[in-house]
Amino acid sequence: MERAENAESILVVDGDVIARTVISEYLRHCGFRVIEAGTGEEALQVIRHPKFAIDVVLADVELPGDLSGFGLAQRIRKSELEVKMLLASAGEGVANTAGDLCEEGPHLVKPYDQMLILDHIKRLRAR
Repeated sequence: MERAENAESILVVDGDVIARTVISEYLRHCGFRVIEAGTGEEALQVIRHPKFAIDVVLADVELPGDLSGFGLAQRIRKSELEVKMLLASAGEGVANTAGDLCEEGPHLVKPYDQMLILDHIKRLRAR
């Protein structure tokens, strides 16, 4: 898959297939190249694959499997890849903690507010 010129790639990581599909389709409609993963392990495989150039990862903090969204964020940070990270959670307290751990912030609460996510992605792109 070749990357379209000026099209940012967003990796949406969420174990809830309905939530993941809805936000992914919205982001595609907004002109982003969107790749989906259901677990943190799948997300790492996508990020490490040479044919994908991921710019932003939007991940739920509570993922199925052994790697949570928090763990995924830590591994991305340690990898020194230039990937920006957004974490979301169904619980506001957990979302606030996610915002504290991601240097790019913010704390996003599920269910996803599509316009809010788009706004945060635009802010990340502007940095």
